[in-house]
Amino acid sequence: MKTKYLGLIAILGLFLCTGCEKNPIGGTATEEMAGEWYVTVQGIDEDGSVLYEDEELFGIGNFWLLTYNTSSNDPNSLWIQDVDGAFWDFKVKVQCNASAGTFSVLGGEDQQNGAIVDITNGKILRGAAKTPSGMAADSIVMDILFDDDDHAGVEYDRLRITGYRYTGLANDD
Repeated sequence: MKTKYLGLIAILGLFLCTGCEKNPIGGTATEEMAGEWYVTVQGIDEDGSVLYEDEELFGIGNFWLLTYNTSSNDPNSLWIQDVDGAFWDFKVKVQCNASAGTFSVLGGEDQQNGAIVDITNGKILRGAAKTPSGMAADSIVMDILFDDDDHAGVEYDRLRITGYRYTGLANDD
């Protein structure tokens, strides 16, 4: 009788052990490009030379930007969004090449307010930024032009957004 129960316990134990294996959770198609970014904006001329720093333009300082995958998990598409509307309150889908870390869109529709957006020269550079605390982080840079920007073409050609991947460390905010 004891052997019968011991056999049942052994079989039950075997099922429990094999049932505890975890299946690996996969990432998204644009996982390398997705993130939270701490960025600033500058006004630049046609050649890319800086004409105005943020404090001369908007005075907002650093703001949050998000990059994340589309719901279809398309490896060639990425959302870029101004998180709290501190800058332009935009959300636009761009075409991307995740392996090269590049992205762009011409004539993209801003999902927040309907403006037409051009993003050019978009890049994510692995480990190319240095945070205020001195540690290396990924860098993001892009040139952006909104069709409802009354200053574009007058005071500057377009805007450049630059920054680094958010580290979560208080010294890097």
